[in-house]
Amino acid sequence: MAKKHTFDYDLIVIGSGASGSAAAKIAADNKLSVAIVESDKLGGNAVNYGDIPTKALLHAANLYDEAKHGAKFGLRSATLGYNYPALRNWRDLSVKRSGINDSKKYYEDQGITVLRGWAHFLSPNEISVNRRHVSAKKFLIATGSTWSTPKIPGIDGIQYWNPKTILEVLRPPKSLLVVGGGAIAVEIAQLMATFGTKVYIIEAHKHLLPRYDEEVGATIEKGLSEKKGVSILTKAKVLSIEKDGLFKRVVVSRGNATTTLKVDEILIADSKTPNVDMGLENAGVKYGKNGIEVNEWLQTNVKHIFATGDVIGPNKTAQTLIMEGQAAANNIVNRNKLTPNYSVNPEIVFTNPGVAVVGLTESECQKQKIAVNKSTAQLNYIVRSNTSDFSNGFVKLITNKKGVLIGASIVAPHAGEMIQELALAIKCGLTAKDIASTPHHFLSWSEAIRVAASKL
Repeated sequence: MAKKHTFDYDLIVIGSGASGSAAAKIAADNKLSVAIVESDKLGGNAVNYGDIPTKALLHAANLYDEAKHGAKFGLRSATLGYNYPALRNWRDLSVKRSGINDSKKYYEDQGITVLRGWAHFLSPNEISVNRRHVSAKKFLIATGSTWSTPKIPGIDGIQYWNPKTILEVLRPPKSLLVVGGGAIAVEIAQLMATFGTKVYIIEAHKHLLPRYDEEVGATIEKGLSEKKGVSILTKAKVLSIEKDGLFKRVVVSRGNATTTLKVDEILIADSKTPNVDMGLENAGVKYGKNGIEVNEWLQTNVKHIFATGDVIGPNKTAQTLIMEGQAAANNIVNRNKLTPNYSVNPEIVFTNPGVAVVGLTESECQKQKIAVNKSTAQLNYIVRSNTSDFSNGFVKLITNKKGVLIGASIVAPHAGEMIQELALAIKCGLTAKDIASTPHHFLSWSEAIRVAASKL
């Protein structure tokens, strides 16, 4: 009779971010013995360095910006100021209130053992953590990703920030060059511009927010340039960076022309690299430049090792990470397997106006050769744009030829709240007629959703 293997744990989760934490909790709730390994702050990027701290600062920035420009409504607020150290204190309080931030007790209260240090596979069932060897029947890898450093001549000779380190600045710089035009880059650009920084954005794509349709990026570009004074160079590339006294001299190419910019600081927020340096070869786990390879059940080629989050493909939203963690935990615990459903997973950019997208974009439909109908309702179609004196935005709906909603994009104040109706509509297979026939409050921003649906 073969000897039965004994392991230290039923499951070891490597990484305590949104995905790893969600999976560890579900596994522990199902009476598995679980350990979670973390080399940085417990809670991962979203809690400590990403979503929560940046959105706390953006909330304060938006309040400041709206109040400062309140003269048209009769408010005497033109001389309003801010205290950046106090803003940092508010950011830290919001992180602390999450209850997760670097809290060992948070995990131990759920019956999860915390192991601090770097995990390194020694074999398919054993890892080392700070020279301690621990084994498990199953593993979940949720190590996330790290901001990449682009290959720009001279970049090694200067100091620069990434979206993680810029949160630690003591005060906004006088001028800032942002390399990258994705969601996080644009959020931070708006944050700094609101507090008086002269911001430049360099994006290789033809418009900002290249993951979304062109009119989304164009609308945000208009708002940033006209309202915040941000200089945006799309279809551009940084050729070189060099130190110039207390400044950084940056040479940018755009078309056949080159431009030289002189800035105080530089933010690199262009791309991320999956964190795969953990001895995966010793476990026989396959991976490539886009991260660890998994099947539809988030299972690697080694059947007892699963992977979720940015380590299987960067730039995921927090709710996507949680969804993947929940699916992976189910597939570890149960025989009935779950596949993550990405089709109704909203993506939100916390700019002002906000951006929210769910389902397929028009460009994705074109790539997949899906025949569609589409309609757009500009915000100036609805009364709320008058009472709030804001019209730079729209609602765009996409249906298949049967009229069933398959995609939506919103650029508007409170876009993140508005998109949930459309996510539910896509999930439930509702038509544009279903949405149009549902009463929407006359003075709400969501009236633009009804107008767009009615046009279809």
